[in-house]
Amino acid sequence: MPKRYGQACPVAKSLELVGDRWTLLLVRDMLRGPRRFRDFLQGLPGIPPNILSDRLKLMEEHALVTRRFYSDHPPRAEYALTDKGRELGVVVGALAAWGSRHVHRQTALVHAECGHPVEIKYFCRQCAGRVRGATVELRRRRVPGKPRSGAKAGESARIKRSARRVPPG
Repeated sequence: MPKRYGQACPVAKSLELVGDRWTLLLVRDMLRGPRRFRDFLQGLPGIPPNILSDRLKLMEEHALVTRRFYSDHPPRAEYALTDKGRELGVVVGALAAWGSRHVHRQTALVHAECGHPVEIKYFCRQCAGRVRGATVELRRRRVPGKPRSGAKAGESARIKRSARRVPPG
């Protein structure tokens, strides 16, 4: 059963889905291509088969992975990330970058073609440029046809307890 934080926050809601132990490691491994159950068991020492099965089922229920049977007798499946699941590659990359800077310094996130370090940065499609992390904030989206509570026309409705700043990346 996934942990519920009971918070109306996209970070908390995302962690309810992908914050369980092993889930992001499963994503990490599938970023390289489809994997079979036994591939996960071999590549993730210590993951209990029942936990692996539960995580894959949850990820499939939330359309992060697809399951394709490659054998009927006995039934055997391989798992691949959906487009939605592949988007988590940015999260895995950000964790890898942070981890290599602060926890596992003997590694680095590098560009495979030239071998130089890469960085995870914010980018604004509208302005077509990099954005400093200090200028990024989390805001509620306006739902079309729904009046904003407590907001004047032209103001954005911010998350409760003041606008939350996203740390620079």
